Amino acid sequence: MSIPANLKYTKDHEWVSIEGDVATVGITHFAQKELGDIVYVEVETLDQTLSKDEVFGTVEAVKTVSDLFLPLTGEIIAFNDDLESAPETVNSDPYGAGWMIKIKIADASEIDSLLSDEAYKQLIGA
Repeated sequence: MSIPANLKYTKDHEWVSIEGDVATVGITHFAQKELGDIVYVEVETLDQTLSKDEVFGTVEAVKTVSDLFLPLTGEIIAFNDDLESAPETVNSDPYGAGWMIKIKIADASEIDSLLSDEAYKQLIGA
């Protein structure tokens, strides 16, 4: 199972890539595998500022719908529009083209609360 070392992770199975004050967020390989075939990604919080751990959207698979939790406080500045026509990209490329949102980070100190790849591997028993 792929768990890139250059990313940070959450207990809710999101990955975070940080470049300056912008974080790109998606769900992990583990999460997409557990969900199964993803048929819809909904994010209605674009241009809103949310707090860490607030729900920023949902991901719908064939058998379930799961909330998506914001890993860092900030403003949601971008949504991956490609997911509207091809939500299955989250399954095929969760760490690349399957990204979901970009956040303008409001509190950089929260980055320290994210999990390393090693800590995430322990969380999922990999």
